[in-house]
Amino acid sequence: MTRSDLVEALAAKFSQLTHRDAEFAVKAILDAMGDALVKGHRIEIRGFGSFSVNRRSPRVGRNPRSGESVLIPEKRVPHFKPGKALREQVDKKTAEMMAAPTQQPD
Repeated sequence: MTRSDLVEALAAKFSQLTHRDAEFAVKAILDAMGDALVKGHRIEIRGFGSFSVNRRSPRVGRNPRSGESVLIPEKRVPHFKPGKALREQVDKKTAEMMAAPTQQPD
């Protein structure tokens, strides 16, 4: 699902929202989440999951082309951990899809 798919789904679900309002709402939420992660905050959405920032230590890597050692600096990267409800929902739907008989064309 892309950002535009999310905007379309939101506008379709809430008929009182125009496409432009739905786009603004999605942008506002994603911007707020991004700003919170930049500040080092943790975001928790009950039933969905949590977003946090993990630190990757500096390390020595290798340039695959030349074989030369390269120092890779420390990085802070976003991390998502799905919540229990989301994990169970995905597992249940996947099991249902796998158990459903597939129709063979005649």
